[in-house]
Amino acid sequence: MSLMTDTDLVLPTEADTEELGARIGATLDAGDVVLLSGPLGAGKTVLARGIARGLGVTGQVASPTFVIAREHPPAPGGRGIALVHVDAYRLGGRAELDDLDLDTELESAAVVVEWGEGLAEPLAARRLLVRLRRGDDGDETRVAELSWQEGAPT
Repeated sequence: MSLMTDTDLVLPTEADTEELGARIGATLDAGDVVLLSGPLGAGKTVLARGIARGLGVTGQVASPTFVIAREHPPAPGGRGIALVHVDAYRLGGRAELDDLDLDTELESAAVVVEWGEGLAEPLAARRLLVRLRRGDDGDETRVAELSWQEGAPT
């Protein structure tokens, strides 16, 4: 992925957050895992919506908080990579995450896990962590920090 990592990216608008997601999505392959971290309202679902657009999948991307996970199949004529969008906020721990069998989805899909930091790292030996936070100015500005994590899944 040729995105700038290990630096803060200032995202002045929701559209900028979604565009960053589209840039990330355009680089993902089946088996890639993206962990989204940040407080409520930081833009995790907006970023996931952009990732879906960059991947070229079907279906409306909304927060999967109450359904835990949604699969978005590839669009006809697209790249052929599905998106599995997970919200780990309500999960009680790794055992509940394991019950979702996301490792089997990795054969044909990219997996994006909101609230995934500290929980979903075992899904892949290498994964992209995106930490989002609100800007200091009180408007809709968001700040994203992208970093690659490596290490064998536990």
